[in-house]
Amino acid sequence: MNRLITLCFPLVLAACAGPVDMYYKPGGSVSRLASDTTDCQVRALRDAPVANQVRQRPPVYVPGNRWCNAAGQCYTAPGYWVDGGVYSVDVNAGLRGRVEAQCMAARGYAPVSLPRCSPQVADAAPRQVTTRLPRIGPGSCIIPYEAGGFQIVTPG
Repeated sequence: MNRLITLCFPLVLAACAGPVDMYYKPGGSVSRLASDTTDCQVRALRDAPVANQVRQRPPVYVPGNRWCNAAGQCYTAPGYWVDGGVYSVDVNAGLRGRVEAQCMAARGYAPVSLPRCSPQVADAAPRQVTTRLPRIGPGSCIIPYEAGGFQIVTPG
C-alpha cells in the first residue's frame, strides 16, 4: 500500500515546504483515494490527451552602444538580434486538470490544500500513517513521510 501511495501522491511526498494539494473526502480510505485518483487521471488523459505545441518567443533587438573619446569623435557599434528561444506547451493540460477534478468531484472528493505541520507539531504527534481521512479544520496540517504515506494531524 505504501508503494501505491508513493506512486499516486508525488506532491504529498515532495521535499518542498509549501502546502500540499490533494483530494479529500471525510472518512474516505486513503487506498480508495489512491485508486480513484489513478482512475480519474487515466480518464482525464484519455479524454484530454497530451497535445504539445512548439512555440517560439519573439527575437529581441539589442541596440548598439555609442561612445565618444576626449577628442569628440563618436563611434557606434551595430545592434544585433537575440533569438527569443523555442519552447513547448501542452495545450490540453488545463482541460485535463478540469476533467480529473470533475471525475473526483463525481466520486465525492473535494480539492484541499493542507499546510505542512511545523516541526514542533510533527515531533509531538504519534507517528502513524493515515489510512482513513479524518475531519479537517482550520488547524489541520499534514506530515509527509519519506518512506511513503502521510499523516494528517487535526487539533482537538
